[in-house]
Amino acid sequence: MDEQADGRSGGLSDQAGWRFNRALAVLHGLAAAYQMFLLPVFLLPLDRAWAWTLMPLVLLNNPLWSLIHETIHGNFARTPEASRRAGRLLAMCYGAPWRVLRTGHLLHHRFNRTSLERQELYDPASETAAARAPGYYFNLLIGLYLTQVLSMLAFVLPLSVMHRLRDRYLSVDSFNAHAARAILKPAAIREIRMDSALIVVLFGAGAWAYGADAWMLGLVLLGRGFCISFLDYIYHYGSPVGDHLHAYNLRLPGPVQAALLNFNLHAVHHRHPTLPWWGLPAAFQADDDRHAGDYGRFALRQLAGPLALAGVDQLPTGRRKNEAPL
Repeated sequence: MDEQADGRSGGLSDQAGWRFNRALAVLHGLAAAYQMFLLPVFLLPLDRAWAWTLMPLVLLNNPLWSLIHETIHGNFARTPEASRRAGRLLAMCYGAPWRVLRTGHLLHHRFNRTSLERQELYDPASETAAARAPGYYFNLLIGLYLTQVLSMLAFVLPLSVMHRLRDRYLSVDSFNAHAARAILKPAAIREIRMDSALIVVLFGAGAWAYGADAWMLGLVLLGRGFCISFLDYIYHYGSPVGDHLHAYNLRLPGPVQAALLNFNLHAVHHRHPTLPWWGLPAAFQADDDRHAGDYGRFALRQLAGPLALAGVDQLPTGRRKNEAPL
C-alpha cells in the first residue's frame, strides 16, 4: 500500500493537513503562554476564579503529544527538518526534550510486545505480581511522564561518564541500553542540553510568574503527567506478545478522536507508521479493520495490575514496515 496515496485519501490533502498542523501548533503555543504567563500575571490578580481555567489545560497534554507524535514520524510538515524544528518547540511546551521523546517512541515501534518492552507482564518463574506492582502502578499513574521530564538531569553529565554508566549498569540487550546507544552521540547531546535549558527557563519563569501560587502550576503538571502516563499504554495492555506490529484500535466519540488526531486507531498506526493522522481513517477502512473495544474500558482495565506472561497469547513476529531510523 502506498503511504503517500493513503495520506491523500484520508479526507484532507497533505497540504491541508500540514496547514492544520501549523494551526494546532500555534494554538498549543498560545495555551502554554496563557498557562505560564498570561494567567498568573494579568488575570489571577484580578480574580482568583480565573484559576479554574487551568483545568481544561490539563486535558490538552494528550492532544499535544499526538501532535508531537506527528513530528517524530516526520508527518508534521513537508520536510523532516521542518517537522524536527516544530517538534522541538512543541516538546518544550510538553516539558521534555524532543530527541528523548523521539528515541523512546521509535524504539517502542521496534520492540513493542517483545521481551524488551512489555511493561505490564511478569514471569511467574522469576517474579511475583506483588513484586512488580509498585513499579507498574507508579509508571501507570505518573512515572512515564516524570521519567521523560527528569531525563534532562542525566544529560548534565559529561558524555564519557554517561557511556561508562551505560556500560556498567545497563544490560546490553535492554530497551534502555538501545536508547542510550541511539542517543549518546555528540550532536544529539548538544541538542538535548540546549532544549533542556530552554525547558528549565520556560517552566522556571512560569513558576516565578505564579509566585506564591506556583502550587497551581504544580497541580496542572501533575494532572498532565497523570493523563499522559495513564493513557499511554492502553493500546497494548494485555495484548498478545511476539508481534511488534500488534496494537488495539479503540472506539472514541468523533470529536475526541479528532482532538487526539486519530491516535486511537493505534493498530493502523503501527502497521503504517509513516502515514499522517488524516490518512488513518481511510487505512482503517481499506484494511477492513475493527475496533477492539471502548477507549474508556481499555483504560480502566489497566488498574487490574501486572499480568502473568503465561496468561497472554503468543503471536509470531510480524514483518517491520517503514521503520524509521534512529
